[in-house]
Amino acid sequence: MQRYLVGIDGGGTSCRAAVADASGRILGRSISGASNIMTAPDTAIVNMTNAARAAFADAGLDADLVESAHAYLGLAGNNVENTVAYVLPRLPFSQSVIESDGLIALQGALGDGDGAVAILGTGTIYLARTGANIRSVGGWGYHLGDLGSGGRLGQMALQESLLAYDGISAQTAMTRAILDEFSNEPRKMVAFSQAAKPGDYGRYAPRIFEFAAQGDEAARAILRQSAASIDLALDRMSEITDGGRLCLLGGLSSLYVPYLAMRHQERLVSPAEDALSGAIALAKVTFAHAMEGAV
Repeated sequence: MQRYLVGIDGGGTSCRAAVADASGRILGRSISGASNIMTAPDTAIVNMTNAARAAFADAGLDADLVESAHAYLGLAGNNVENTVAYVLPRLPFSQSVIESDGLIALQGALGDGDGAVAILGTGTIYLARTGANIRSVGGWGYHLGDLGSGGRLGQMALQESLLAYDGISAQTAMTRAILDEFSNEPRKMVAFSQAAKPGDYGRYAPRIFEFAAQGDEAARAILRQSAASIDLALDRMSEITDGGRLCLLGGLSSLYVPYLAMRHQERLVSPAEDALSGAIALAKVTFAHAMEGAV
């Protein structure tokens, strides 16, 4: 009987899925919307299900095969126990394991070797491996952590725009552009903030880098502060791995490189594979017994 593995890489902005055969060979991939199970678990379940079904379709397989698949999910927001307990029984797979999105990224980037990864996207998390020991730093979510993340960057840009509106900070091209989006009416910005999730704020992050490249001092100040937070986390990773190799991953990773301390830039290496490949590799090991006899 043919059996399939599913890998899910779920974050605050998007969800990527892959389907593989019993050997771990990826057959199809797909992408859908946000899948942070801490901030919006029901939305995440729908998007993960849709992404998995679309991955089967991309492989030329019946999407209903998702119900007999074994899935390894690396998800943002997995460190809230009651959220994982809520999501697991509502997934469409025959068997599922939920772990950190950082863990699958580590596996994809470094394989079974030592080193550290920093995931810099809508959220932030850092993982280091030395032998069989894996340590994580951060990943505590937008409300208490995620310093340097896209969600935090966007929030900081809106805060700075209101300070400029009030005359506390200097107006810059960035603050004017953001205020213009809200018709120069702070109340509209405040109303936006009441329902905004990390991904909503994160959409402003690439523009902050663009304004900083043009010399915008407000944008540059935000990035200096955020990069300093990332440097501190990377210092901790360096202590754990004794200065070993470092991979930067996530949508903001390449943008942040020039702002990081040279001591970290010098350790950077390119990832071997992506997080989805890491999820499939971990799925193959985790469900090895269940996949016995698959053709």
